[in-house]
Amino acid sequence: MSEAGQIHLSEVISHGEPNIVLDAMGGDYAPDEVVRGGIEAAPFIKGKLILVGQTDAIHASLKRVNDGLLPSNVEIHHASQIVEMHEKPLDAYRKKKDSSMLVGCKLVKDGKAKAFVSAGSTGAASATSLLTWRQVHGIHRPAIGSQLPNMHGGFLLLDSGASPDVDPEHLVEFAIMGRAYAEAVMGRKKPRVHLVNIGEEEGKGNSFAKQAYKLLQDHEWFAGNIEGKDMFNSACDVVVCEAFVGNTILKTAEGVAEMFAKMIKSGVPTNKLLQTMYWPLKKVMKPIRKHMDYAEVGGSPLLGLNGTCIIAHGRSNAKAIKNAVLMADKAIRSDLVDHIRDAIHRELPQNFIETQNG
Repeated sequence: MSEAGQIHLSEVISHGEPNIVLDAMGGDYAPDEVVRGGIEAAPFIKGKLILVGQTDAIHASLKRVNDGLLPSNVEIHHASQIVEMHEKPLDAYRKKKDSSMLVGCKLVKDGKAKAFVSAGSTGAASATSLLTWRQVHGIHRPAIGSQLPNMHGGFLLLDSGASPDVDPEHLVEFAIMGRAYAEAVMGRKKPRVHLVNIGEEEGKGNSFAKQAYKLLQDHEWFAGNIEGKDMFNSACDVVVCEAFVGNTILKTAEGVAEMFAKMIKSGVPTNKLLQTMYWPLKKVMKPIRKHMDYAEVGGSPLLGLNGTCIIAHGRSNAKAIKNAVLMADKAIRSDLVDHIRDAIHRELPQNFIETQNG
């Protein structure tokens, strides 16, 4: 509680119910795959799962995917409007006051839940959660963190799409948030941070990269520059960059993974007898495919807000939705938002934090 006796939004969410709101209307395969994924995740979460969307559509989906049965820890909350993928994020926030996104985020704001999961428009989900919950004090720009596979257990890349126009100073915030996530959710001890650049040596890159390097090198956890190829081959925990670069890396990695999967599939003969020759290869490929499947991770957290927002892929199937919900549950159990809040106030000087308020 503040000195004036007023309760801050951050206090409401921090002490809210450990429930998860799932946008039942978001995504290419909503509501069926979203509802199915939510139902599959429900037995494994700490609190309740709240399906937000058009009640009739959700009930109809339940009949198709779960014989009309609603698990004991799942409830439905009505929202009459749907945010379409083509809509501008701010228009969706301002004009659709009863959308599943805005209603869902308000449930978190009101302390009825701690996390919001959506496979709808990334821009709309980011804008709606930001404008509804606001940033953690000391954070100027939120960042999307995406877990990507590599030869050493994977790493967190941020920002991969939330804030395309940032200053070098904001990459320090991204690094601190990324480290907090890597510790709390990924289980990394004393995670190190690398900066995406065109070379490993200090002094490489454009003026933005050089300024960011100078600011980051003041922190003992900074491990220097890293090239694109080395992210996937070297041991790294957190990799930071501006959203334009991060989103390009993310989409390129997805495209390359899909290309290899298609190439391997097309190389297998259609003849049943000849296919038996490929069975040993199939056993080798199975764990590799698992590492490359975005559905295994489920979604990407939008870090830096007074609440947990997990943004799932637009074409998420039930498996991806289930894992996105489980990611949200893990973030709640690990007190991720408080972990980020503490890290920001521990790592950044007070005068830098106060510039957020002008």
